[in-house]
Order: sequence, then C-alpha cells, then structure tokens
Amino acid sequence: MSRIRELEERRLALLTKCEEQRVELAYRLEQVRPSAQVANFAQRAPQMAMNHPLAWVAAVAGIVTLLRPKRLLSWLTFATGAVSILSRATQLLKVFVALRALRQGFR
Repeated sequence: MSRIRELEERRLALLTKCEEQRVELAYRLEQVRPSAQVANFAQRAPQMAMNHPLAWVAAVAGIVTLLRPKRLLSWLTFATGAVSILSRATQLLKVFVALRALRQGFR
C-alpha cells in the first residue's frame, strides 16, 4: 500500500508542476503574441519617434514624395547616392582615426 501512496503523491506533485509550467508557458506565449508586441511598441513609439532625428527626416521625405510622386525616382537615386557618399566618408574617417592612433603610439 505504501508504494501506491508514494506513487500517488508523486503523481500529484508532477501534476502540480505541469500546471505551473502550463501557466508560465501561457504567460510567455501571451508576451510573444504579435498583438501584444504591437501594443508594447505602440506605447513606446511616440516617445521614440519624437526624439529621433531620422524619424523627422523620414517624415519630411515622405511628405515631399507624396506631394510630388513623379519625383520619387529622382529622390531615390539622390538618397542612394547620399548614403553611398556618407558610407565612404565614414570609412575615410575610420582610416584617419586609425592612422592618428598609430601616429600617437609612435611618439
């Protein structure tokens, strides 16, 4: 009889543990659900967008392209050219910083 009682107690402990894990899993799945993520982002988004300068640039670019849809292609080519120039400029700055650090190390 004690073996059956021991097994029954173990069964109840395992059922309790399963229920705890089920509750935790439901909680985590609720956090991962897309609508919950959208709600979290919607709460943070106004603060993030108002303080970020690229958001303002994107908004102005969007308004300009909406007002002049025929110029969209020219704006895109201008933007890709500007991004290319900026990336090359940052590469040059990194090279200059590395050379300056080497020069400082030899003194």
